This record gives sequence, structure tokens and C-alpha cells, in this order.
Amino acid sequence: MSTLTRIIKAFDAAGVSYALVGGYAVALHGAVRGTVDIDCIIRHTEDSFVACEAALRSIGMEPRLPVTAREVFRFREEYINRRNLIAWSFYNPVNPVEVVDIIITHNLAHLKAVIMRAGLDKVKVLSIPHLIEMKRAAGRPQDIEDVKMLEALRGR
Repeated sequence: MSTLTRIIKAFDAAGVSYALVGGYAVALHGAVRGTVDIDCIIRHTEDSFVACEAALRSIGMEPRLPVTAREVFRFREEYINRRNLIAWSFYNPVNPVEVVDIIITHNLAHLKAVIMRAGLDKVKVLSIPHLIEMKRAAGRPQDIEDVKMLEALRGR
């Protein structure tokens, strides 16, 4: 079972509202894009953060930083503004290339996700307009390239 499938199944079982963002989302929308880590956004409620942490731990993922879901939720603004933390990162200690980043700068409650197919799985992916908006805000070179590809796809 792929890492993505395990994560989706764990999120669904725990009732986590999520959307893929990042390289996987760009690729699922049809752009040629390689990536290793899986980037997601969730709703910004304490219950969502707790369920997300439980789901990822249930499949063997561990947070990179020694903080709990409740701490990330309660101190999210401080982590973003004072510590420049944009992602709550998890990894698999048995297979460290398995990485999931929960992007804490964007709240799924204010954005639109669409359901897409990834192999045999149905996954929630951030819509192209909101993905473009998010990537423009990030402004890194790869994000700018992603925006160009997504705009070309949107123009079809």
C-alpha cells in the first residue's frame, strides 16, 4: 500500500477533513511534477489537529518536533509569526523518506477541495484556484513554476 493510500485511509477513518496541496496536488491536477513529501491542509479546530495527529501516529508516523496537536493548535500563530514554522511535519522512523507536512498557514475551512482519483483511491485535493492562491503566497521558485503550470491547465 502506498504512503498516500495509508494516509488517506487513516485520515478518513479518523474523520479528518483534509486536502492535498503541494506537489501531489499539482500532479493530480495534471501537471508534470515530481515530489517525495505529502503536503496537506486541515480545518483549524483543536479536534481536527488531535484527529490528524492520531491518524498519522496510527500508521507509524511521528512528529519531527516535540509538540502535541493541542500545542500546535493553541500556539499556531506564534509558531508561524515568531518561529517561521509553516508546516507541522511527520515522518516514518522506519522509512524516513515517508514525510507528511500539515501546512498550518492555511485553513481548509476557507478553501475548496475537489475529489480526484489517485490510482484506485479517491483523494481530496485543493481546487486549482485556491492552490494557485496558496502557491503565489508562498512565492518560492518551485511554487512559481507550479503556478505557471496550474494556470496553463486552468486555461484549457
